[in-house]
Amino acid sequence: MDLISIRRKYRNIRNIIIGAFFVVLCLCLVILLYEIRQKILSEEFYMSYVEQYQRLAEEEQARIEQQKEAERQAKLPKLTDEGKNNIANIYHSDTKRVFLTFDDGPSQSVTIPILDTLKNENVKATFFVLGSRVELYPEIVKREYDEGHFIASHGYSHVYSQIYASPQSVLDEYNKSLTAIRNAIGEQEYNPHLFRYPGGYKGGKYEKIKQESEILLDQNGVVHVDWNALTSDSAGKTTPEEFIAEIDKYAPKHNSVVLLMHDAGNKQTTAEALPQIISYFREKGYEFENFYSIIK
Repeated sequence: MDLISIRRKYRNIRNIIIGAFFVVLCLCLVILLYEIRQKILSEEFYMSYVEQYQRLAEEEQARIEQQKEAERQAKLPKLTDEGKNNIANIYHSDTKRVFLTFDDGPSQSVTIPILDTLKNENVKATFFVLGSRVELYPEIVKREYDEGHFIASHGYSHVYSQIYASPQSVLDEYNKSLTAIRNAIGEQEYNPHLFRYPGGYKGGKYEKIKQESEILLDQNGVVHVDWNALTSDSAGKTTPEEFIAEIDKYAPKHNSVVLLMHDAGNKQTTAEALPQIISYFREKGYEFENFYSIIK
């Protein structure tokens, strides 16, 4: 083979090698570009998934917050014209209903057993608390509130000469008790708009002051309520049987019963009798309500 042929053969081999190299290089570039594209697509998909997850998480958190706020608002009484009308007609109803109400608490020895019974019986009640007692047992009032009971005001001191010194002192007692309630339940927007006069609204040596204070309370968005049935647990009755007998004097006369009881520390019999009292009203066909269904 001459030199020219050798050189020609070498060039051909070289060209084949160079061509093969470029082919391999192009294939590598194609594969690399494909891998890059797949990685970009994967990252885009991942980021899209992350964004979607974050969006869903934010929407769920917003839904939870809205639900919590709705539940919070539902426990903040709002006195409307409808609510005022409901109070004015509290003793009238087409259906049989009973409001279990407790004055003068809270106390450890009586209120806690009462709350235990109410929870076991799935009954919601209304507690007309004394501000001075609330300050002693804020955790009990917090439990009352958390378990769906209505917290109303019975004033702060329960000292008649102090409460009824003037119409303004009645309002001051309400506001002082309201501050104690708000601090106890941790809700500064809470206002029951509901007051029960110590000793009741009607009669007594302070009747004129009470009548004058009613106007002042109304001007400040506060209504009041007494009762139309009672156990006489503060008037010498000391056994569950006596309580039921007292209730039976009054309750059958009304479709709508507001029952007066007390949860001060010396009213253990009231706590003991509560299961029987609840059974009495159930057997008579009454539904249990608290003032959340009235003040709205």
